[in-house]
Amino acid sequence: MQALQRFFNLLRLDRKDIYQLFFYALFSGLISLSLPLGIQAIVNFIQSGRMSVSWAILVTLVVMGVAFNGYLSLMQLRITENIQQKIFVRAGLLFAYRLPRLKMETIQQVYPPQLANRFMDTLTIQKGTSKLLLDFSAALLQIVFGLLLLALYHPLFILFGIGVLALLYFIFKLSFKAGLETSLSESKYKYKILGWLQEIARNTFSFRRENQLQFGLQKTDDLLGQYLNYREKHFAIIRQQNTRLIGFKVLITAGLLGLGGLLVVQQQLNIGQFVAAEIVIVLVINSVEKIILGLETFYDVLTSIDKIDQVMQMPLEEEASHEEQATNADCILEAKDAVYHYSSDKNRSLGPLHFKMEQGEKILISGDNGSGKSTLLKMLSGYVRPHDGSFQVYDVLLQKVPIQNFRSELGVVLSGDVPFEGTLWENITYLQPNVDKEAVRWAVDLVGMTDFVTTLEHGYDTPIIAEGRQLSTSIAQRIVLARAIVHRPKWLFLESPLSHLDAPDAQLIISKLAAADMRWTLVVISKNPSWKSMITRELTLQNGKIVSDQKY
Repeated sequence: MQALQRFFNLLRLDRKDIYQLFFYALFSGLISLSLPLGIQAIVNFIQSGRMSVSWAILVTLVVMGVAFNGYLSLMQLRITENIQQKIFVRAGLLFAYRLPRLKMETIQQVYPPQLANRFMDTLTIQKGTSKLLLDFSAALLQIVFGLLLLALYHPLFILFGIGVLALLYFIFKLSFKAGLETSLSESKYKYKILGWLQEIARNTFSFRRENQLQFGLQKTDDLLGQYLNYREKHFAIIRQQNTRLIGFKVLITAGLLGLGGLLVVQQQLNIGQFVAAEIVIVLVINSVEKIILGLETFYDVLTSIDKIDQVMQMPLEEEASHEEQATNADCILEAKDAVYHYSSDKNRSLGPLHFKMEQGEKILISGDNGSGKSTLLKMLSGYVRPHDGSFQVYDVLLQKVPIQNFRSELGVVLSGDVPFEGTLWENITYLQPNVDKEAVRWAVDLVGMTDFVTTLEHGYDTPIIAEGRQLSTSIAQRIVLARAIVHRPKWLFLESPLSHLDAPDAQLIISKLAAADMRWTLVVISKNPSWKSMITRELTLQNGKIVSDQKY
């Protein structure tokens, strides 16, 4: 029942709107069920052969009731539209806030764009919740008031009410769990198909040859087969529910028509009461049908909430236990027996590490592949925390420093960083108010991109597509590097920042980044030999341990 609890938690956020919606539904239900009483009175007038002023007033009241009911429906639509908008906005802001703050260990185990795909389930929640609130509220109230009204006509109609309530309970009880499970399984493969299609789109050149294309089609077909399998299982549940509903409608319609006719013949009901009762019965049956048919929407909403909730439950980076400010003006990073354990390989770990990095040092981290260089850089950047030992910034433990304050003083380039969809100016500045045109020109000139910008028709307003796919890899790398240095950080952490540049261009940028007048503490991972002549220190890693700490 966790899915139901999540749904109720979602509704609780907009409970004021929902209370108002139910108030309108209650009012609308009362009016709807008062109409049969008016029709009954009109029929009695007609049957008696009297066309009086009272008859005209009754007709007017019934017509006004229909019109007012329509107005109440419009009010309900306005409320549900507000709820839909708020659901969408809240989900968008939550995804934008949480995705960049997921723990690095989490990001390493999933593909973040596929997590972002789950945002589209918000559309299902929007439309489904609106439909459920409108249809279910109106249907439930009509059933309750309708059964009460029928009970006033004759005690035998109470049996009809008990049958309706029993039907709703047993259909829900017998099929809810299986319907939700098959809906979740169906959704799982829906996302697998979407993820695989994204892989094909991301690697379009790799799937152009015939044998590679056939592999892509075969895997797609296998995933579609699994999806259809679970879709059929879910449809079987829906079919069972509707089969029970059809049987119920046939039995109830036949039974009540016969019972109503018998009561009229025995003069326990008059013609007006019989007509009104049949109208109420039709309304009740339609309401039951609306609820049963709406169960598929209910499953879809619960499934979508479950998918989004999985993202919302993923652990975020830990906040500082209590905020402390640095007491040392110098930029110092210090590790004291810091150890990081890899979750993907229990036998591997980084550390214990013991070192101190002083302000203004230019440090190269070297070592074989898999020696722990990237993890160390992420630890220095605050993206991962040591499991044992301590890591200090200035003279304060890192976990006691507000992480956003710390990152505001960093410039970081990690492998895989690419331009995002937006203008060139947005890619470099993130629209930070403290970054002006002079700072941008300085950063662009340092990374050797000034000539490129002058060739652009729209200059810094030039739009860049996702991953900078219309750009050369060298220009994309320069943009990412300019982004890291534009605010003149105190620490600059770089992972293979110039790997796609020609040797002369790379050497020129290296000489600028590592120049003595640059006050930042520079820590770089690179196989480019040009760094060797510019650094002041080299840390060499092997199997997760520092085997050499050489100062120049």
